[in-house]
Amino acid sequence: MGLQANYDGAAEARHRELRREFALDPGWVFLNHGSYGARPHAVLDRYRQWQAELEGQPVAFLGRRLPELLAEARAALADYLGADADEVVYHPNVTTALNVVARSLPLASGDEVLTTDHEYGALDRTWRFICAKRAARYVVHPLPERFDDPNAVVEAIWAGVTPRTRVLFLSHLTSFSALILPIAPLIARARAAGIWTVIDGAHAVGQIPLDLHALGVDFYGGNCHKWLCAPPGAGFLYARHAVQSLVEPLVVSWGWQARDPGPSRFVDEQERQGTRDYSAYLTVPAAIAYQAERDWPRVRAECHELARYARDRLAELTGLPPLSSDSPAWFAQMVTAPLPPCDGVALARSLREEHRVEIPVMPWNGRQFIRVSAQGYTTRADVEALLAALAELLPRLRHG
Repeated sequence: MGLQANYDGAAEARHRELRREFALDPGWVFLNHGSYGARPHAVLDRYRQWQAELEGQPVAFLGRRLPELLAEARAALADYLGADADEVVYHPNVTTALNVVARSLPLASGDEVLTTDHEYGALDRTWRFICAKRAARYVVHPLPERFDDPNAVVEAIWAGVTPRTRVLFLSHLTSFSALILPIAPLIARARAAGIWTVIDGAHAVGQIPLDLHALGVDFYGGNCHKWLCAPPGAGFLYARHAVQSLVEPLVVSWGWQARDPGPSRFVDEQERQGTRDYSAYLTVPAAIAYQAERDWPRVRAECHELARYARDRLAELTGLPPLSSDSPAWFAQMVTAPLPPCDGVALARSLREEHRVEIPVMPWNGRQFIRVSAQGYTTRADVEALLAALAELLPRLRHG
């Protein structure tokens, strides 16, 4: 199957040009943006400028200028997310941000946290740890093997709700399976039932449009260093006003019972936590501006077509059906495809060492899967290089 009309020769040329704007090693076929992201030179330049300002006068920067600088950076991010500036605080990553929430919520013995079998392993561990401490239950509900009908997915998740359910924890866009979950109707149901909603948006920010107010979510954690292309260590926590009183600081420092409190206790307690390099946070507005200046909605659409093309060609190569029907409701710029029985570790190593292709091969439920990320610097030639490498390697490493 070929690429659609909105990925043509002009799009390929644009992506080749964007590749030159990124700091990636040109000797690699880089199809793993989803793991840690990648950054353009313009964003890295602003990041280094912030670090230079910090080093030039550390006392002035950290002691006097920082609150105003962080307020400006939070305001830019909040506007991008469809939130208020005092509902968003920066954290190094989603795992840290959602640890704040998990440790803060007043779970009691017998309470339940409902989730799915598609969640990110670090946060699975977070909730298991917290539930063990509180004698609560972490309930992992399986999702359908194939995603075709959004209502069926909603009902499959909601079927796990019981009178003891206190928290609904879901990924907006899953890390392993790269599927967009239909979270909006589930959030609405949970709100009506008095269940807190906690959403892992690590892969959603920068990959799909967000309006957190319209979504109505209680808590949302996101990464800016993935698809938004901000520097490493730039994530955030969103908490809507009505639930901020539940949130406690993970680190108790100067923001707790501050002598000179700002307009928001939530922001004070989360933001004022001691000395660190805040440059990654302060660079997020530059990352937002970089994408806005390059018509990123068009780039996203082109990347979706590349991901779609990779998905269809992988299905042809392996003879295995995709995880969902062909719709932007289910996937954006990242797709996960099943592989035939094979040595996944050896396959990933051979892709790297023999073909210079950086891409994750992941085991799940006794099977192997490969995840393709398409960012603005990704080209059709990159996808073709992957397909050619797999055509050579799969017969050699296949089991059975």
